[in-house]
Amino acid sequence: MTSERLKAFSDGVLAIIITIMVLELKAPHEEYFYDLTPLWPTFLAYVLSFLYIAIYWNNHHHLFYVVEMVNGAVLWANIHLLFWLSLLPFVTAWASDSHFAVDPVALYGVVLLGAAIAYYVLVLALKRAQKGESVLHQAIGGDFKGRISIVFYVLGIAGTFFSPWIGCLVYVGVAALWLIPDRRIESRLIES
Repeated sequence: MTSERLKAFSDGVLAIIITIMVLELKAPHEEYFYDLTPLWPTFLAYVLSFLYIAIYWNNHHHLFYVVEMVNGAVLWANIHLLFWLSLLPFVTAWASDSHFAVDPVALYGVVLLGAAIAYYVLVLALKRAQKGESVLHQAIGGDFKGRISIVFYVLGIAGTFFSPWIGCLVYVGVAALWLIPDRRIESRLIES
C-alpha cells in the first residue's frame, strides 16, 4: 500500500490543529497596539505550538518522502502521533490562559513527550515495513535525535516543577533541535 492517503489525511489533520489554535487569538475590542499587551501569553504559546506543528509536518514529509511501503502498523502509529498532536490546542490554551503556571506547562510537556514517543514509534514501524536495507534504514540509523528528544522532554517536565520557565526553555530547545528538517534523509537522497 502506498503512503499517499496517509500523507493527505495527516496534512488535513495538522491543518485543522493549526486552525483550532489560531482561534484562541482573540482580537481586542480597543484600537491601540498596547491593547494587544494582555495577549502576549496566548501569542507566545501559539507561536511555540505552531512551530511544533510545522516541525512535525516538515519532518513527517521528509520521512515519508523515502518510504516505499506502509502497512497497518504504520497507519496506527501515524494515528497515534496525530492523537498527541491534536491535544496541542488544548494544552496551548491552558498554558497561555494560566500565564504559564506549573501544571499547564507540565501537561504541555507531557503532550510533547507523547508526540515524541509516537513519532519514534512511527519511525520504528516504517523501518519494519520497508524491504531490505532501504534509504529510510540508512538515513535514520539508531535515531539518536528521536531518543534524546524524549529524554529532554522528561527533563523539561521535571524542571517545570522547579520553575515553569525551565520547562518552557527545554521545550524551545528541543524545537530548535528539530527545526531544520532531517538532514540524514536529505543526504541519503543526494547520494542515491
